[in-house]
Amino acid sequence: MTTHIGLLRAVNLGPHNRVAMKELCALLAKLGMHEPRSLLQSGNVVFGSVVKSTAQLESVLEAAVAKRLGVETDFFVRTAAEWQAIVAGNPFPKQAKDDPGHLVVMCLKDAPDAAAVTALQQAITGREVVRGGGRHAYFVYPDGMGRSKLTIKLIEKKLGTSGTARNWNTVLKLGALTSAP
Repeated sequence: MTTHIGLLRAVNLGPHNRVAMKELCALLAKLGMHEPRSLLQSGNVVFGSVVKSTAQLESVLEAAVAKRLGVETDFFVRTAAEWQAIVAGNPFPKQAKDDPGHLVVMCLKDAPDAAAVTALQQAITGREVVRGGGRHAYFVYPDGMGRSKLTIKLIEKKLGTSGTARNWNTVLKLGALTSAP
């Protein structure tokens, strides 16, 4: 049994793509996931599975949520070990300590190449900073995300893949859930 973290993209933001976390956890249990539990209402789940392939889990979960809950969205699944590596590999330890709400990790469907990350860095017009790291990227939004021109649309266009982001506080809480009973 491997512990996984699953992130749903763009759920419970306004009236569209509403997903009750209780229903989502019940669905995961019906699919054979072990002890699914959620964090917040923004589509974060931790569960155990005998299926080790995160890509396979993403496909199964996306199809099930579409069919049974009527929500078309992407899932981004990482093992607990991958999540701990994301935490340990944070290139912005000062921001993690001093301003964790403005440090964001974006999980990506595919790992962009170095040229794509460089293109994204060159497209930044504000004070934001980005560092790539395989199937995830770290972003610092010193002035907040709300008015930033470094939007998800621009990020995905430059990186050539889709993603979903969580702030550092949420990243740490999800990591803690992977070791909770």
